[in-house]
Amino acid sequence: MLRRLTIRDFVLVDRLELEFQGGFGTLTGETGAGKSILVDALAFALGERADASLIRAGSERAEIGAEFDLDQSPAAAAWLREHDIDSQDGLLLRRVLDANGRSRAYLNGSPVTQAQLREVAEGLVDIHGQHAHQSLLRGDAQRALLDSHARLDALLAEVATAWRQWRDARNRLDAAAEGIEALAAEREQLDWQLGELAALGFSSEEWRALNDEHKRLAHAASLGEGAQFALQVLAEGDAACEAQVARVASRLDGLSEYDPALSEVAVLLQSAQAELSEAISALRRYANRVELDPQRLTDVESRLEAVLDCARKFRCTPDELPALLARWQERLAVLGDAADLAGLSERVEAAGKHYGELARRLSASRASAALALGGEVSQVMQQLALGGGCFDIALLPIEGGSAAGLEQIEFRIAGLAGNESRSLAKVASGGELSRISLAIQVVTSQAASVPTLIFDEVDVGIGGGVAEVVGRLLRELGAERQVLCVTHLPQVAARANWQWQVSKVSEAGQLRSRVSTLGAEARIEEIARMLGGIEITPITRQHAKEMLQLP
Repeated sequence: MLRRLTIRDFVLVDRLELEFQGGFGTLTGETGAGKSILVDALAFALGERADASLIRAGSERAEIGAEFDLDQSPAAAAWLREHDIDSQDGLLLRRVLDANGRSRAYLNGSPVTQAQLREVAEGLVDIHGQHAHQSLLRGDAQRALLDSHARLDALLAEVATAWRQWRDARNRLDAAAEGIEALAAEREQLDWQLGELAALGFSSEEWRALNDEHKRLAHAASLGEGAQFALQVLAEGDAACEAQVARVASRLDGLSEYDPALSEVAVLLQSAQAELSEAISALRRYANRVELDPQRLTDVESRLEAVLDCARKFRCTPDELPALLARWQERLAVLGDAADLAGLSERVEAAGKHYGELARRLSASRASAALALGGEVSQVMQQLALGGGCFDIALLPIEGGSAAGLEQIEFRIAGLAGNESRSLAKVASGGELSRISLAIQVVTSQAASVPTLIFDEVDVGIGGGVAEVVGRLLRELGAERQVLCVTHLPQVAARANWQWQVSKVSEAGQLRSRVSTLGAEARIEEIARMLGGIEITPITRQHAKEMLQLP
């Protein structure tokens, strides 16, 4: 439920803070005073698009804040929990629009995107604009209203996904059938290339191993000579290091008996002698392994040349050959699937069957919802001076279906211009259309889950007794949820539980909108003004008082 709306520098409003009540409230005032500006400000706070023209002249930015409690908004509360936004004390939406047309949005102080703002808003407020009846003439709007009323959005999304999968499967089959010769030629080329690489039997690990082995074999003589030289110096020559170090270590060890300071040096030399001995042993093992092997060197060089020839043929480096082999194998598998027309046909059939099952479920749900909604709207129409009129929702089959299901939705009316049921766009006059739209909105709003409903001059084109019925219907709706109606009809305003008046004032040469909360006496004056215009007589005031006293 909406608790507070704060507006700063938005169109004609400089500073305004409104405290909302529950039940049914109305917003009245002279034409052009700015009644709909408040609705536009709330819509902006809830994520509607906006541009810099909405900023009040002379200001750098506009800012709107809307405060809600979430007791009746489980969907919004759940969204906030999922996004780790604390909502224990309710929800504050804040949106700022700067002079460059950029806007920023916040939920309880946390920055969010405009899309996220709209997601939360869907569970908070439902706004019915004064031109809503015009959209009812469009088939897509009629379908969206029926699906939303019947809560079929999730099933509709499944149908759309299944449709796209079916379409993609058909496209793959068509492409395969048209390009079967080209696919065969590509497969033949890939078979030959894969045969070449498979015959090579090459891997990245082998390439590194071959290069290491080639370096070792190519320098075997130098390696052997180096090992022998090292052994000669360290262990086998007349002045070999190993024997020299051993003698020095022994001599110092004996002298350390006279001066312990030499003991540490002797220990270090003994350790060096041990490591020197290990190094000599390792050199002897290596020297015994190193030998000239011209044949193996020839074999390794031949293998390296074969790999390099293959890499040159396929215009890549040797390291890239394994990855190239993997890509070709994947492509060949894809071509195999593409060439398998029977397999592709089976996939098309399976995808079409899946789509059909979901679409038929959607159709059945729509048919049931259309019947119920048609009956409820027809009942309300009888109260809106549309007696004899019958509202009907037709499901018109679409050959082959679509992403939106197997049918188009068409709103129809019977009894207003003959008994035959005909399209709403061809039957209803402007005044009738606004009343039918209002009937639809009242019925669909009763089934909606949002706690706050805004009606922005949806009663345009009606008056008299019909206006009284509209006021009564909105008051009944206000018993279940919070309802705010921008209206110019005294019959509607008089039925409200509370009423605001919007006026336009001139301050320092600038026009500004002001909102006043009307008490009992002020409401009589405002209703009288709406009834009688400029000249308000005692009789008009008495009439206004009587209207406000209606149950």
